[in-house]
Amino acid sequence: MRVQVCAVGRLRAGPEAVLITDYLDRFGKTGRGLGLGPAQVIEVEDKKGGGIEAEAALLERAVPGGALLVALDERGAVLSSPEFAAKLAGWRDAGQQDLAFVIGGADGLAPGLRERADFSLSFGSMVWPHLLARVMLAEQLYRAATILAGGPYHRA
Repeated sequence: MRVQVCAVGRLRAGPEAVLITDYLDRFGKTGRGLGLGPAQVIEVEDKKGGGIEAEAALLERAVPGGALLVALDERGAVLSSPEFAAKLAGWRDAGQQDLAFVIGGADGLAPGLRERADFSLSFGSMVWPHLLARVMLAEQLYRAATILAGGPYHRA
């Protein structure tokens, strides 16, 4: 199952970019034998300043056709790491070929895009900068793959 992280904004070189690349590479290597991955980041940018509706349109164009859409949103479900791993495995086992996570910009996701999502995921009730949300998602994808592979990375 291919994974796309579709996000508003361009990530500059720096520690966040290094972490995202590292975790997504690890996810790809660990997940390969499990039918998970590869993962890639698709960045969109609203250069015309159209707000969250314009960002939503760009995000929707970035999502591959037929992909299961997961919105990262503070109103979404809060899952433990093993529950998240089980969700990924369930989608994979149901034959889902593409999975797209969407991360909005500073103002979040447009209501229409949130409603269109097949699932909504939250990293808790605190608000996180969208760049850190990317890092946390990449790490949780890797953690999920290690949980499913029975590896030692996750210690509950």
